[in-house]
Amino acid sequence: MGYFTSVYTSELPHRARTVYMYLHDRTDKDGKCYPANGTIARELKLSRSTVKRAIADLEKSGRLRKEQRWRENGGKSSNLYYIQ
Repeated sequence: MGYFTSVYTSELPHRARTVYMYLHDRTDKDGKCYPANGTIARELKLSRSTVKRAIADLEKSGRLRKEQRWRENGGKSSNLYYIQ
């Protein structure tokens, strides 16, 4: 099973496992990525609320760190995710 063995054997809900694998697949060499919640939801066929709950699960478990990104005009942009 390799890299995801600890995820498969964890107590994480299915939604969190799915989102974790999605994010991991999109990370750069530094372990970071920044897809929008809407993009994650659309590509995984999940609701945005489910994606938000999954991200909260992953943060709580210590597998993911999230930072808010900002546009030059002060508006919010997509989050920056660091896979731990």
